[in-house]
Amino acid sequence: MKLKKVVQDKKFWVASFLITWAAALQGHMMWLQRQDSFKHKFGDPNQTNLNDSQLD
Repeated sequence: MKLKKVVQDKKFWVASFLITWAAALQGHMMWLQRQDSFKHKFGDPNQTNLNDSQLD
């Protein structure tokens, strides 16, 4: 009975959305950081292609 009332509560859905959004944003930022770390360690293939085309 009490669970049914919580599920119908608008505050519950707003809080759930905010928590989900924050977790997704954190995951996305971690993914971007990993991509930048990889580019820093191994170089950006697009950047080297631009440099090679400028040499022609």
